[in-house]
Amino acid sequence: MMLQVFQTKMELPNAQYIKPNTRYSRYDRPMWKLSLLAMWLTCAHAETWTFNRLDKIGGHTATASGHPRVVEEGGIKAVEFNGVDDALLVDNHPLAGATVFTWEVIFKPYSAGNAEQRFFHMQVGEGSQNRLLFETRIIDGRWCLDSFSQTDTGSKALIDRAKLHSLDSWHHVAMVYDGKEFRHYVDGQLQGSAMVKLGPQGSGQTSVGVRINKVDYFKGAIRVARMTRRALAVNEFLKVGE
Repeated sequence: MMLQVFQTKMELPNAQYIKPNTRYSRYDRPMWKLSLLAMWLTCAHAETWTFNRLDKIGGHTATASGHPRVVEEGGIKAVEFNGVDDALLVDNHPLAGATVFTWEVIFKPYSAGNAEQRFFHMQVGEGSQNRLLFETRIIDGRWCLDSFSQTDTGSKALIDRAKLHSLDSWHHVAMVYDGKEFRHYVDGQLQGSAMVKLGPQGSGQTSVGVRINKVDYFKGAIRVARMTRRALAVNEFLKVGE
């Protein structure tokens, strides 16, 4: 791989920029080279699903049930689900075969949803119980994250009902597995972790807005999901405003 100097400025984690045709000291060069390398590694091992249409998600065929709709806020599109019968079924399991991974979603859970909601579900094919699930639990007008993984070698649910977050606002959630530890985050803050041996998922399907067997519908909107076959650090996560 050859790293080339960009002719447009690019933001670095320290909020400085690479300026075109600028000579950098030997102390500065490693910083931007490592930043570019990290970006390349993330892009090379990631699949991004942008929710700006109903017939295709991430290049995969999607089938809508109910009446999910595309909405726009601040110039950014998302798919909105009514919490009653809206869902999208995607004929793909984007983390099939991954031994380590990071799964991120930017979403907005609405008020007046059910107490238990499944908003993103990756399911291995028929006859298997193996799956990855993002869920919410509504408690006293706020919500907490429930993340679940089941594989042939182990399974684990992560939830902390004391770590509550606001409804009706955009949030970033992430599920991370590094081969030993299973962790989940809300807005970059660790919500829980456990040591567990999770085997790779097989091929299958994904349901968005509901559990794959069409129970526990989600009321809210989903903007983007990114699935990376690498355990990302918190500073590599997607940002809500992006």
